[in-house]
Amino acid sequence: MNPNFIYGGKVSRFDQTTGSVQQVGPSVLRSDKYRFLRTAPLLFSPVDPHVLYLGSQVLFQTSNGGNNWEIISPDLTRDSWDMPASVGIFSSADPEKGKHKGVIYTIAPSYREKNVIWIGTDDGLIQRTHDGGKTWTNVTPPALTPWSKVSIMDASHFDADTAYAAVNRFRLDDLHPHIYRTHDGGKTWQEIVQGLAENAPINTVREDPVRKGLLYAGSERGVSVSFNDGDTWEPLQNNLPATSIRDLVIHENDLVVGTHGRSFWILDDITPLREMSSWKSKEAHLFPPETAWRVRNNQNPDTPLPPEEPAGQNPPDGSILHYYLPDNAAGPATMEILDAQDRVIRRYSSTDKPDPIEPELNVPTYWIRPTEILAATPGLHRFIWDLHATPPEVFSHGYPIAAVFEDTPRLPLGPVVLPGKYTVRLTAGKFSASQSVTVKMDPRVKAPTSALVQQHALATQITSLLREDFDAVAQIRALPDALKKRADTVALSEDLLQLNEKLSQLLDLIDSADAAPTSQAAVAVAELRKSTDARLAQWHDLQNRSRQ
Repeated sequence: MNPNFIYGGKVSRFDQTTGSVQQVGPSVLRSDKYRFLRTAPLLFSPVDPHVLYLGSQVLFQTSNGGNNWEIISPDLTRDSWDMPASVGIFSSADPEKGKHKGVIYTIAPSYREKNVIWIGTDDGLIQRTHDGGKTWTNVTPPALTPWSKVSIMDASHFDADTAYAAVNRFRLDDLHPHIYRTHDGGKTWQEIVQGLAENAPINTVREDPVRKGLLYAGSERGVSVSFNDGDTWEPLQNNLPATSIRDLVIHENDLVVGTHGRSFWILDDITPLREMSSWKSKEAHLFPPETAWRVRNNQNPDTPLPPEEPAGQNPPDGSILHYYLPDNAAGPATMEILDAQDRVIRRYSSTDKPDPIEPELNVPTYWIRPTEILAATPGLHRFIWDLHATPPEVFSHGYPIAAVFEDTPRLPLGPVVLPGKYTVRLTAGKFSASQSVTVKMDPRVKAPTSALVQQHALATQITSLLREDFDAVAQIRALPDALKKRADTVALSEDLLQLNEKLSQLLDLIDSADAAPTSQAAVAVAELRKSTDARLAQWHDLQNRSRQ
């Protein structure tokens, strides 16, 4: 996954306009002059986006897209070393007798100063320059012996003298974790591994770009997090398989990891991790939500992929809400979504029941998105508001053919909310807290606000009609048998059931795309409203006559 690596020292420049590819590496033909591993580090300076670095045994630099390269270092690898005992019986078959020349394995330009660059080699050295490569200083921690591999270095986002190094010592039969930290430009180093698994070698370490002291580490077994600059670590595994983490990056508010054989994994929204130091874990807490984007589900009406077909997983379609409940939290929990007028448009509870599976279900059960129930247990929880108001009551549910394995929503959904500000209110026992969440429109959508308002108004009208229709049928079904079986009552009930199905279908149609409803859809709503009002008037008349 590592975006900082290329294959075999070759550098290709791709033109997005024409699709052409040009080889622009510093070494045109293979030779013994420069050494490149299969994965050679290649990355831009975070301070000057025109400067690109490439690692061999020397450090290359280009500022014109590879048209020409400059060597800005001497050979930064070890001159020689002894054959380690771990090579064992294979030492006699080694033509170089263990004297394998190393390469720069990781490059870490400073985020603060253009001329500060750190490098780590695969033979156990760390070097630093403060003047753009004119002079280099060997700042290797004393514990790093030959055949140690500095697999990833990360320069601090907050000061130029701080850096972190992940060291892998597989080749020395050392399977312990090794991470080093310096705050004085490499003059002194501290090994920071407390809390890491003893049998999980570290491949990468990264500093959070927003919160100082928040670190992430990837090992041969999983991901760990530190909230105190590496003094202590704890697991950050969740549902991530136990697998080799080769590198990880922080993209805005998401943590992205690349594994060896288990694909890419993304932890959506790490803002709660950044806020951990500002609240006490003995107190309940509702974290400020990220901005939520109103993006439609896939509407492709083709046959969905079977579950055994490899496919990536999209982020949750809605607002990601995090909250923490302490051990002494008591009673059920509720979460309410309020609009700008403080009206509750959605309510969730820890006492909610899962949606039932329809007895005549005509789709595979593995399509269905499980009902999300608000948790009231102690600990940190994540809940997804799908950006819809409360779904209407209907007598027949369905699932779209644009299905996703275990993530296909039950239809109909409530009206999708308009872009704007909303309030999330969490209540658990005596605890109550509110946070605001901003919903923004899919930036690809060009529909004017007036069109979205018109769409939302019609969808809300239909939802109201469905509720009135549903309540009327429920009341009819609760009548004594003598009244319920009368011909006029049976006919009215059937009419209301048919209207319920038509209204549900119309809601799906109107709320399916971010666009103004068609004129014919608006006419259909008016006609169904007229029919529903007439049937409800019949029901009220029947009720009055039955009381006489």
